[in-house]
Amino acid sequence: MALTDLLGPLLEPAVTLGGVSTSWAELLGFVTGALTVWLVARQNIWNWPIGVANVVLLGLVFLAVGLYADAGLQIVYVVLGLYGWWQWLYGGAGRTTLTVTRTGRAEWVWLALAGAGVTGLLTAALASWTNSAVPFWDALTTALSLMATYGQCRKRVESWWLWIAADLIYIPLYAYKDLYLTSVLYVLFLALCVAGLVAWRRDLAARPVPVPGDERDGDAAVAR
Repeated sequence: MALTDLLGPLLEPAVTLGGVSTSWAELLGFVTGALTVWLVARQNIWNWPIGVANVVLLGLVFLAVGLYADAGLQIVYVVLGLYGWWQWLYGGAGRTTLTVTRTGRAEWVWLALAGAGVTGLLTAALASWTNSAVPFWDALTTALSLMATYGQCRKRVESWWLWIAADLIYIPLYAYKDLYLTSVLYVLFLALCVAGLVAWRRDLAARPVPVPGDERDGDAAVAR
C-alpha cells in the first residue's frame, strides 16, 4: 500500500468550524502539539517522540494549504526531534542528562546570521517557485522555528523567546489560511511557551551554570 493511501484519510474532514472543515490531521496535530509543548515545559523526555508524531501530522496540513516552507520544515523537525531526544538524554557533561543553560554571545551571533540567511533565501525561493501568498512570513516563521528548535534541543532558556516570537506570527498567519483550529492551537502554544519560559528560568536561577560560548572563562550566569 502506498504512503499516500495510508496518510490520505488524515486529510479527510473531521469537524466543521465556522463553515470551514477541519481535517483529522489538523485535529490530531492540535492534541499532540499541545501535549508536546506541555511536556517540554516540564523537561519531560516524552516530548520528543510525541513531537515527531505532531510534525508529521502538521506537515500534511501545511502541504495541503500551500504553506510549503512550513511543510518542508516538518521534515527537518523529525531530524531535530531525534537529535534533541539524544541530547536531552546524553548531551550533558560526561554524557549525562542535559540541564538548562543560557545562550552564549557567540551562539546568538551565528543564530542571528543563520536566521537572516534562511529567511532571505526562503522568501526568494517561495516567491519565485511556488504559489505561496505569504512568502516572507512563511520564511520568517520557518527561520524562527528552526532557531527555537535548536535552542530547545540544547535546553537554552532563550529558545522560549524565539518560540513566542514565532507564535505571535503563526496565530494570524494560520487564521488567514483558514486553519482556525491550528491558529487556536498556537494561542495555546503561546500560553504554554510563557509558562515554559517561567519554569526554565526558575530552574536556571536555582543553580548557577556557565554561559555556553561566553568568552569569559570561568564566568557563571543565572537568569535574572
